[in-house]
Amino acid sequence: MRNVYKALTIAGSDSGGGAGIQADLKTFQELRVFGMSALTAVTAQNTLGVQGVYPLSVEAVEQQIESIGTDLGADAVKTGMLFSAEIIQAVAAKVKQFGWNQLVVDPVMIAKGGAPLLQEEAVSALKTHLLPLAMVITPNIPEAEVLTGMTIRTINDRHEAAKRLYELGVKHVVIKGGHDDDDDEAVDVLYDGHEFSYFTSKRIETNHTHGTGCTFAAAITAELAKGRSVKEAVQTAKAFIQAAIEHELGIGHGHGPTNHWAYRQANLS
Repeated sequence: MRNVYKALTIAGSDSGGGAGIQADLKTFQELRVFGMSALTAVTAQNTLGVQGVYPLSVEAVEQQIESIGTDLGADAVKTGMLFSAEIIQAVAAKVKQFGWNQLVVDPVMIAKGGAPLLQEEAVSALKTHLLPLAMVITPNIPEAEVLTGMTIRTINDRHEAAKRLYELGVKHVVIKGGHDDDDDEAVDVLYDGHEFSYFTSKRIETNHTHGTGCTFAAAITAELAKGRSVKEAVQTAKAFIQAAIEHELGIGHGHGPTNHWAYRQANLS
């Protein structure tokens, strides 16, 4: 019988379909991994912004994860918007319970339009309870600044931030370069506790980047579920998100979503 790789996303729902569990499940599917989900919150949002956030109860989050863990299982797990300290602690407990060590944490804090997606007191819970369980964390520069308490301007700053995050117990740190000041290239930095690796792509000038962080982390998760190394997973994720940005869909009147089928189409041609 053919082996089916499985990935679980624990995150919020994006009604606009560009980010959150919708982006994660699309990415899993495109990379031929069976996707499952546990919702932490329902959001009313579109390309213009977030119009409402409606968190689920801790019990509801726990039960969804329990249902998956006791039957289907997961080869890799990704977390996105976790919203509150209570949900973070509950998720961390379930990750421990089921022994899920292929955990990718996308520390979602602020939406593209500026709406906060993580309560302030939850940052401490994230650092204390979830990061020590993570195989990979994928912050952008503003998120890395919040998590480390430092200003990040240069590549050396990113090195220092990566080391600080590693010291919290994370096994691999990827600090994304989408928010840096380079006009020509976007450089993602991977740190494994010993050495730095760099993943460079051409910067694309576009307003259609909604869900890039979710999609990138989901692609890493899918590849880890298939048994790839972290470095291999990040390489594929970088190519996946680059294709998704380059071949924009051009829908919506604000920060439009990326093209989740672009990578597959490019590899079929």
